[in-house]
Parts: sequence; structure tokens; C-alpha cells
Amino acid sequence: MDALRLEWGGGEPKLRTAAGMEREGLVTTVSSPEGTAAVVGFVGAARDRVAGARRLLDALGRRGTPAPLPAGDYAAVLVYRDRVLVTRDEQARVPLFFRESGGRVSAVSTSVRALGSGSALEPRYFCRYLTGNMAQPHADLTPFAGVHRVLGGEVLELSVTGRMRGRGPRHVRRAPDPPVPAADGSRRQGAAKELRRVLEEAVRRRLGTMTACHVSGGLDSTSVALLTAQVLAGDGTGNLLLLAGRFAEGELAGEQPYLDAAVEGIRRLAPAARPVIVDADGVADFDDFGHHAGDADEPHAHAFRAPFWARLHAAAAELGCDTVLTGCGADPVVDANPFHLHRLARTGQLRELARQARAWAEGGERGLRETVHAYVVRPSLPLAAERAGALVSGGTVLGGLGSFNRPPWLRAAFARAHGYREASVAESRFVYGRRPERSLYEAANYLAAPDLLSWQRAREDGFFLSHPFLDPEVIATMRRLPTEDVFVPGRPKAVLREAMADLLPARISRRTAKVPFDGLYARGLRTHGDALIDLCRSARHPLVAEMFDVPLLCRAVREARFGLGDAHSWDRVNSSLALVAWLERLEGRTGGFGEARPVNAGS
Repeated sequence: MDALRLEWGGGEPKLRTAAGMEREGLVTTVSSPEGTAAVVGFVGAARDRVAGARRLLDALGRRGTPAPLPAGDYAAVLVYRDRVLVTRDEQARVPLFFRESGGRVSAVSTSVRALGSGSALEPRYFCRYLTGNMAQPHADLTPFAGVHRVLGGEVLELSVTGRMRGRGPRHVRRAPDPPVPAADGSRRQGAAKELRRVLEEAVRRRLGTMTACHVSGGLDSTSVALLTAQVLAGDGTGNLLLLAGRFAEGELAGEQPYLDAAVEGIRRLAPAARPVIVDADGVADFDDFGHHAGDADEPHAHAFRAPFWARLHAAAAELGCDTVLTGCGADPVVDANPFHLHRLARTGQLRELARQARAWAEGGERGLRETVHAYVVRPSLPLAAERAGALVSGGTVLGGLGSFNRPPWLRAAFARAHGYREASVAESRFVYGRRPERSLYEAANYLAAPDLLSWQRAREDGFFLSHPFLDPEVIATMRRLPTEDVFVPGRPKAVLREAMADLLPARISRRTAKVPFDGLYARGLRTHGDALIDLCRSARHPLVAEMFDVPLLCRAVREARFGLGDAHSWDRVNSSLALVAWLERLEGRTGGFGEARPVNAGS
């Protein structure tokens, strides 16, 4: 989707924005005597987008020691009199790409499809994409040769004629994180008080005129919605929608009492909050898969789940919502960090490792050996651990298939020719890093699955999704909390429960597990399995046959249909199917700009 585009004509930069998205507030343009900024998303507070865009224009316009990039969810192009800057915030919610050749940039856009050519694809990208669902946002590669991704927190500096002058993150010397202040009572109370403060501020920054909150009846989404209701009640401004899907049958019907309790608790704080409950019984994963996967700007690994989210977002859009807040990211961010066990092993604290590993095993209802393997062995030797698991769990296409191993249906010759092993190594290092207990938070930033759908639908919906738990201040706070202040065996997210103790309904505060969406997935494969197999068998794009052993991929779909495999292996199937659908719809599709508004520097 093209929200803004920068090109050059007559030796000068020409900046255009999507007029409809500007009217919706999704794109903001501001000018000063020094230049002009076009911002997709928001800088600072979502309610004050113009002021935030001006701060960004002023901050990046100053020469000398670079200041940190302001917080927010944005991509921006800033045209000054002597240079052009292209940047994204550190969380990298809004995409941004540039086409470059010979050290000169010829175009910048939020749409990779608008800059690329279907006849010049980049096979290395597809290997990287197929290593796991976090590959896209943090890799320079895109599906198209010569088109690159602006990475999160990166600033690209160009001359006014498009010549590349520099590219890199904002290197700023930051003071070490201070310890979380202790309140009266236990250290966990002090940690909970600090988490409550930063999470409330993260919610406040994201509020719009008409705000919707996903509400599922779980701890995470309910916490965000309760804080939203409290802030709006205190401010006396803004409207609140409570957005939820209702299942009257199947496993997910068991979530209804928790959803009712959540809505009741939120409306006690904000009686005017309007529940928007969408009947979801008729929806299944893979509904209209060709549209959701095929029309995306780049392959969308979670397109199978898009029908559910799209139904909810359409309801919010009809009511004029301009911001939707979710509980995404809470699992890895505010729960106790299990990779602390890796640090104990790394530093030789074996007796303490044994003690804490037993506590983790007891709290997670898993064996001690399984716990040590997951949080000590696997992060140390991720590729070797997966290969060993595949040998032990062989016998089916999906057996033992983890996050990094080459899927059996990806042809070995294609993988060797285009760097699949190198991509697996890069992905495993990103997920675990040298210090897995820190990499967990960095990788968590890319686990908010609905984001690509949110971006794809933004023009028609009029909003982007926003995730308070993935706010930089929330992540920084949780990173510096000692494990002993966060971990309580058998009580996940203990610090969040304590932080929200005065607001959470008792039924939700006590629950420790949610019903997964496995039933929705199984129903989707039962309903659409034959069509998915036909999609693979009838695919005409030459890259499909070059890349995949199609009969083996079809067999994997059948195995998943019968319930074989696990979440890791199903993710690999889903990603591959999305890639097939994307390639099949590639020809003849363009990154349409729609109605454009020219923006001139200094105007």
C-alpha cells in the first residue's frame, strides 16, 4: 500500500502522499523554513500528530550530536533544503522501502510492490522468509531485486539529487538503565508499580478520538482495555469501543464467561464504553485465502488468520474508529524471562540453575529435562538441537520440524543456491543472540502477528493497530527487573497481575491459561484443505516449482489437516502456502497510489 512516495524529477525531490490517508489522519505533512516532513503513523502522542511530526522535523534537522529518534509508530520522509532523510521508529510498525542502484536512490515508498518488478525477484529473500515468521521486519532483503527495506531505528541520508550519503542506526550513548525503585513492601510490589506507570503512559500515547480495544477475556487485552477506560474517564475525552469476537460453539465458546467479565469490569470504569461483539462462528482460518495472502504487499505468513481479524476490524471501521489497541506482545514482555536459565548456565551457576529449572518445570507443568532443553540447550545450539529433534521425531513430513530447519518440501538445490543455511543461522542468532535473555525482548517486537494485515487494510479501515506492551518504555522496564521479582511458579505474568490487581475482575485475575485458536485452524483446514492443495498443484509461477517439491508440500497440508505436527511445523506450512498464493497473484498487481497529494519542501 502506497501511503507516501518520494521520487526525483528535474534533479529535485518530488514528494507525494495518499490524499485519502491524509484526510483520515494516517499520514501527516508539516513544513517549516528548513523543510517538509511526511509522516505515516504518529510521533509521540497519536492525538497530536501534527505536533509530533514537527518535533521529528526539528529533531532530525539539527546538525551535530544526533538525538535519539522520538518514540511512536511511524515511517517518515523529511526533505530539507540540503538533504533528504528517510527513517522509521525503532519498533518498525510501518513499512518503508527504497530502490537503489549505483549508490543513487531513485524512489522511496511504503509499498515494496510499487518499487519492484515481478520479473526481477530476489530468491535470497524467499529463503529468509521461510526460516520463520520474524524474518521480514528486520532484514534488508525484500522480494524484489534492487529494493531495500529501511530497518527499525535506521536513518537513511540522501543528497537532494538522491545520492546515498549514509545509512545506519542512530548511535546515541545512553545511560545504563537505573534499577526499578522499590515501593513499600515487597520488591515485586515496586516492580508492579513501575510496570503500571509505564503501561498506562504507553496506553495514553496511543489514544485516539475513537479508540477500540481488542477484548478477548484474557489477562493481556483486558489490562489494556481497563487502563484505556481509566485514562479516558480521567481525561473526559474520547470514545471507547470494546471489540471482540463471539463463539457460540466449539472450544472457543468456553471463553465467553471471561469475555463477559472483562466487558463488565471495563464498563464499570467507563459506562459509556460500547461493546462491539462480532459473531465469529461462521469464520474459519484460510477463508478467502487467495485475497488475504495474494494481495499483500509482500508474503504474509499469518494470512491464514486474517479472516477473523478482518471481520473485527471492519466492524470497528464502520463506527469511525481511528485507533485500535491490542494486548499483543505481553507473553514475552511481561512474563518472567525463562532464558534467565541460560545466563545461569553461561556464568557457571549450576546449583542455582538446577534449583530454578525445577521451579520453572513445576510452574510450567513440564519436565525438568524439557525445561533445560528449551531454555539452555536449544538457545546455545539452535540448529543442531532442531536437527536432533527431527531425527528423533521423523516418519512424517512435519515430524520434528522446528523454526529453523529446512522444510522437507523446500528443494535442497534451491536452498543451497540461495543461502537457506545462512538465513537460518541469521534468524537463529536474531531470535537467541549471544544473550538469549536479552534477545527475547528484541525478537518480541516482531511477534505481533496482525500488523501486516493492519497495514494491508489501513486505507479502508482508517486505522493502524497499536501495541502498548511493545512500547519501548515497557520493554525497557521489564528488561531491568530481576527474575526473582517477576517469576512465581504456576502464576504466569505475576507482576502484571499485581500491577492491575485493583482493576482486574477476579475471574480473569485468577486464570492462568486461555483456549487456543487451534479449533479455528482445524476447521479452516477441514474446509479449505482441498482448495489449498489445488492451489499448490495448479500454481503457474515458475518459482513455485523451482522452490518447492509440490507433492511433498501437499502431503504436509494433509498431515496438518489430520492434526499431525505442532505449532512450529504448522507455521512452516502456513508460510509456504502464503508464498505460493502471493506468487500466483504477483503479475498484473501494482502498488496503486490512488488519489495523490503533491507535497513541496517549504510549502
